[in-house]
Amino acid sequence: MRKIQIGLFLVTILWCAGPAAGQSNVPEKDNQYWNDILLTIPLNKKFDFLLAGQLRVGDNVSRPVDERWGVGFTYKAGKYLTLGTGFFQREAKAPRGRREHEERLTMFGTVRIPLGKFVLSNRNGFERRWRQPQVDAWRNRNRIQLDHPFTVHKQKFTFFVADEFFYDWSVHDLVRNRATIGASHAFNKHFTGELYYMRQNDGRSRPGDLHVIGTTMRFKL
Repeated sequence: MRKIQIGLFLVTILWCAGPAAGQSNVPEKDNQYWNDILLTIPLNKKFDFLLAGQLRVGDNVSRPVDERWGVGFTYKAGKYLTLGTGFFQREAKAPRGRREHEERLTMFGTVRIPLGKFVLSNRNGFERRWRQPQVDAWRNRNRIQLDHPFTVHKQKFTFFVADEFFYDWSVHDLVRNRATIGASHAFNKHFTGELYYMRQNDGRSRPGDLHVIGTTMRFKL
């Protein structure tokens, strides 16, 4: 009888430890490549319709780990203020992790202030996240960015640095920070390309600490 009790105890311990062990196999750090494609369709002088897609290649840039697609609108509320909203879906699977599904509603406002040759912008927004298997949550994102134009062989570029903070109401804490440096170039009035490096610090997600090389392709009709 005692051997049976000991056996049941060990089985219970192993069963409880299984999910935790699986989660612990997911690396804390990763090197990734992100590519965004954005299509802007002007509806009138103030409203734009947006289509967006993103692919993230992770596990040390060896396989796709995150795919996103969505739609949205922006409204030019004034010379310095733009408002926007969007909805998108996300499918992801971290290296050696579980599959994740998310639907997200976003609402944001962006203020852009010219400072001589610099432009200072602040984008502040809220996200409602419906997630599986994680719990649903609200999140606040606040990004501060500084832009400055420069020229290389008569070609005009824009240099930028940015820092973004994430506050998650499901844990009532600042959970993530993203610092970014990069440059963009308008090839013509319909296409702008962007190349950047981003460092993400996140002690809660796995992988949460990321080194990212990213490209963004912006098309406008």
